[in-house]
Amino acid sequence: MAKMRHKDSVIKQVIQHASQPKRDVAQLTIKIDVKLDRALATLSTALGLSKNRLIEEILLRSGVMEEVEENYHD
Repeated sequence: MAKMRHKDSVIKQVIQHASQPKRDVAQLTIKIDVKLDRALATLSTALGLSKNRLIEEILLRSGVMEEVEENYHD
């Protein structure tokens, strides 16, 4: 598994958050580098998550939603 350099690492947060109930979903298709795809596959297998769920959790933990809510909504 990836080295956890900081106690608040994204991976640690993903592990803790992965057991929460599912939300409404939308579909997104992206093209990514093969090396990144392999890394995601390895990590998702190690964590017992699908690649889609892993990517979703990483994006959620990155602060994208908070950024949008703070800066783009009235």
